[in-house]
Amino acid sequence: MEKLERIHQNRQVMAFILTVFLSQVYPEPIRYSVLEETESGSFVAHLTKDLGLGTGELAARSARVVSDDDKQHLLLERQTGNLLLREKLDREELCGPIEPCVLHFQVFLEMPVQFFQGELSIQDINDHSPVFPDSEMLLKIPENSQPGTLFPLISAQDLDVGSNGLQHYTISPNSHFHILTRNHSEGKKYPDLVQDKALDREEQAEFSLTLMALDGGSPPRSGMVMVRILIMDVNDNAPEFVHTSYEVQVLENCPIDSPILSVLARDVDAGNFGSVSYGLFQASDEIKQTFSINEATGEIRLKKKLDFEKIKSYHMEIEATDGGGLSGKGAVIIEVVDVNDNAPELTLSSLTSSIPENAPETVVSIFRIRDRDSGDNGKMSCSIPDNLPFILNPTFKNFYTLVTEGALDRESQAEYNITITVTDLGTPRLKTEHSITVQVSDVNDNAPAFTQSSYTLFVRENNSPALHIGSVSATDRDSGTNAQVTYSLLPTHDPHLALASLVSINADSGHLFALRSLDYEALRAFEFRVGAADRGSPALSSDALVRVVLVDDNDNAPFVLYPLQNGSAPCTELLPRQAEAGSLVTKVVAVDGDSGQNAWLSYQLLKATEPGLFGVWAHNGEVRTARLLSERDAARHRLLVLVKDNGEPPLSATVTLHVLLVDGFSQPYLPLPEAAPERAQADSLTVYLVIALASVTSLFLFSVLLLVAVRLCRRRRAASEGRCSVPGGRFPGHLVDVSGTGTLSQSYQYEVCLKGHSGTGEFKFPKPIFPNLLVQDTGREAKDNPNCSNRFVFN
Repeated sequence: MEKLERIHQNRQVMAFILTVFLSQVYPEPIRYSVLEETESGSFVAHLTKDLGLGTGELAARSARVVSDDDKQHLLLERQTGNLLLREKLDREELCGPIEPCVLHFQVFLEMPVQFFQGELSIQDINDHSPVFPDSEMLLKIPENSQPGTLFPLISAQDLDVGSNGLQHYTISPNSHFHILTRNHSEGKKYPDLVQDKALDREEQAEFSLTLMALDGGSPPRSGMVMVRILIMDVNDNAPEFVHTSYEVQVLENCPIDSPILSVLARDVDAGNFGSVSYGLFQASDEIKQTFSINEATGEIRLKKKLDFEKIKSYHMEIEATDGGGLSGKGAVIIEVVDVNDNAPELTLSSLTSSIPENAPETVVSIFRIRDRDSGDNGKMSCSIPDNLPFILNPTFKNFYTLVTEGALDRESQAEYNITITVTDLGTPRLKTEHSITVQVSDVNDNAPAFTQSSYTLFVRENNSPALHIGSVSATDRDSGTNAQVTYSLLPTHDPHLALASLVSINADSGHLFALRSLDYEALRAFEFRVGAADRGSPALSSDALVRVVLVDDNDNAPFVLYPLQNGSAPCTELLPRQAEAGSLVTKVVAVDGDSGQNAWLSYQLLKATEPGLFGVWAHNGEVRTARLLSERDAARHRLLVLVKDNGEPPLSATVTLHVLLVDGFSQPYLPLPEAAPERAQADSLTVYLVIALASVTSLFLFSVLLLVAVRLCRRRRAASEGRCSVPGGRFPGHLVDVSGTGTLSQSYQYEVCLKGHSGTGEFKFPKPIFPNLLVQDTGREAKDNPNCSNRFVFN
C-alpha cells in the first residue's frame, strides 16, 4: 500500500509540474475574427506563422484543432498551415444574445505533446429584422389621463446584437401621442407611448397607430405592429403590486407544473374597476414557453424543464389590469439553482490504437473532460487503474494525455483495456467511464528457443536414402513474421565430416533426413549444430546440438585372423603324442566388425578327421584335446571350425585347421600331402608311383634309424653328465608358437624331466599349466615325480 501511495504521489507531482510548465508556455491565446455567414473554406489565419513553427511541422507533429462545443467548425490544412472555416457560422445560433460571441478552440500537437489556446470572434452582420410578437396590440387609456403620461408598449425582438440590433422606435404621425425609446438595464430597448394632450372619449374613442422598430444596420432593417388605442371611461385607481419586485430560486430539476410563486396586486376601486387580472408583459418566447400565470390568482407555474447550463435566470414583468383598463407592473426574477444532473463528459481527441513494445514513453491518447454543472457539481477528478503501466497527465483546460510509463512487453501482455473514470464532486457524485483498447505491436526482441538444448537421434545403419531420422523444434515468443522460424545446418568444425552429404533439414518444419545409406562400421556417431532463425528485421537466431548415433545391423560376418586362410600353404599345428587330455592345440582368433551382440562370437567344431579327439571351446575358440592320444591315432588330422556371431539373423565363417601328431618337438616337420586328385591317374603312372613309394619308404626307414641313433647317443651323453637336455637350435618356424606373443591369448609352460636313478633319460611330453593353477600344478608334479632332476620352462 505504501508503494502504491508513493507512486500515486509521484504521478500527482509529475502532473502538477507538467501542468505548470504547459500553462506558462503560451499564457495568452491566439485571437482571430471572422464575420458570420462567411462561406465555408474561407481563410481564417496562418497557424504556422502565428505559432512560430517551422514549415511542415504541423504535419510532422500531427496537429489538430478542437472546439470547446465538440463541433468541428474549423479545418486545419497541415501541409500549408492554413486555418479555414469548415462551415458557415451563424452567430445567433452559436451565441444568441451574448456579445461578444467567441468560439474557443485548442490546437494541440503530438510527438511531443504541445497545446495552444485560440479564440475566434464571430462578428455580427445585420441579417435579422426586428420582429414584434404580435401583429397588433391593444392599449386601453382612461379619458381623464393627463398629458405626459407614459404607457409601456410591447417591445420588438432583434436577434442581431450591437449596432445591428434594435436601436429605436417610431410611431405614425398624430396629434395626441409620440413614442419614447427607453433603455433597460439589460441593454434592451422598450417603447413607451407618451400622451401629448388631453383625451376626449366623446370626440375620438379609438386611435389606430403604426409602431415601427428600427435597427442600426446599414441599410437599417425594421419591423412594424398596429397599435389600437381605446379611450376608456374614467377609472380613478390603477392596480398596485404588493411587492414591486419578486425574487425566487428554483432547482433546475423541479418537476413540470410545479408552482413557482404567486404575485398579488390590489385595486382600491370598486366593482369592475377593482377586479384585477394578471398576465405576462413584454415576455419573450422563451419565457412564455417556460412559465405560465393564472390570470385570476397570479400563480406562476413551470411549463417545461429548467436547465441551469442553458439559462441561469429569468427576468419577466407581470402586468395587473383592472376592469377599467388601468394596469400596474411588477418585476419577477427567477434564479435557477444548479443541481448535479449532468455526468462528466469525456471526448477523445487523439487515440493511438497500437504501440510498438520497445517504444519509450509514448502518448497513447489525448482527451478532454467536461461537466456542464457549476460549482462543486462541475469540478472533476480523472483516474485510471493503478496496476497499468500508463500515466494520466493533466495539461490545461481539462485536457489530459494518457502516456506509457516506459517500454512495454508484448510477450507479457499484448493488449490493454484501459478504463478512464471521470468523477465530479457534486452530491450525489456522478461519474463517467470510458474504455479504450491499446494493442502492443510486436518487435523482434526474442530469439527462437529450441525445445531441447541437444538432441540425440538413433538411426539404424544401412538406411534408405532420404529417410526421416528425426526432428528439431524451436519456438519464438514474438508474433507474425517475427515468430516464423526457419531451420538450417550450421557449418561443422570437423574437416573430416562431410555433413552436407550425410543429412539435410527441412527449413520450415525442422525435419532431418539422411541423404545416403550410413555405415555403422565406418561412422558410428557424428555431431552437428542446427540453427533456428526468425524472419524479423534484424533476424535473431539460436542453435542446438544434434548427435546422430548409428545403431548396428548384423551386416558383417566374422573374420578369422588366425589361422590365415588365404596363404599359399596351409598352416599346420604340431601336437606331441604324449599330450594329455585338455591340452591346447591352437586357438582360432576371429573378429566381427559389428558391435554389441552382433559381435559376440561363438565357436563350434563342425567336422573332424577323427571325431571325439578334439574339442573347441565355444567362447574363446581354443582347440584342445578331448582325450589322451594313442598310437592308433592317425598322424594327420583336419578340423573344420565354425565361427558364428549372435546377430539376427546370425552370420558365420569357417576355418580349416591341420594338426600333425609328432613324437617330440625334434621330429622333423612332415607336411600334409596335397589333396588327392579327384580322378585316378592313368595306368601308365602306376609303375612310377610304386617306385616312388618304395624310394620314400626306404628313405623314411633310413631317417628313422638315423634319428634313433642320434637320440640314443645324446641320451647316453646326457645320462653320463646327469642332466636333462633339449635339442639345440631354434624350433622350426612352422611349429606352434607358445610364447604368448602370437595368436594365442595366454602363456603356456612345458617341462622336460629325466629320472635320476636310471641311466636312460625320459622325455616328458608337454602339459599345459594354466596361470591360475600354476602354483598348485607345480607342487603336485614335484610330489608325483620326486626323481625329476631338471625342469625346463618355455614361455
